[in-house]
Amino acid sequence: MTSDAQGPEELGSEDQPFHFTDKRKVTPEGQPKEAAPQGAGSAGDDAETDPLAGLDFEPTGEAGDDAALLAAQSEAAAHLDALQRERASFTNYRNRSLRDQEAARVKGVEDVLAALLPVLDDIDRARQHGELDGPFVAISEKLDASLAKFGIERYGVVGEEFDPNVHEALMHQVDPQATSATVNMVIEPGYRIGEKVVRAARVSVVGPE
Repeated sequence: MTSDAQGPEELGSEDQPFHFTDKRKVTPEGQPKEAAPQGAGSAGDDAETDPLAGLDFEPTGEAGDDAALLAAQSEAAAHLDALQRERASFTNYRNRSLRDQEAARVKGVEDVLAALLPVLDDIDRARQHGELDGPFVAISEKLDASLAKFGIERYGVVGEEFDPNVHEALMHQVDPQATSATVNMVIEPGYRIGEKVVRAARVSVVGPE
């Protein structure tokens, strides 16, 4: 009588060997299992021992688009900051150039006025003594109009209060009735450009003791 039951030897024959894989991450004693040395085991074993193996950390999809947008915004902000700095530098340079040009223009007018002062004084004396007549009157008026175009002003009249900032007292007379020092004669008129006095008015002053 033969038995149909197959023993263990027949189930585990050499044609179909039986393999057992221990996938537990801890030993039966409860200790973590050591990772298999490099080169040992299959790719499946590497995935079991390294949970991060095979993961792709490069941003993709919406995450990648957000990173690109942030990078573009940062670059745009840097370019804007550089542009604003350059614009501020140019504005300062332009303002400084305009101030320098105005200062050079005023200096040039001052130099021309200083050269003309002797001629202007002669014309003024002739006017005071009634010796300025005929065509010279028209020439004098044209000269005054030309000076006014450049902001040159002639000042100093009899009766105005003496101001040491704009007047130069060449003579001083005492008047017991006077309450303040005033100009009683203009020897040479003063000239100024705007608020800048080119030459103070040379005058005679009368005032209290």
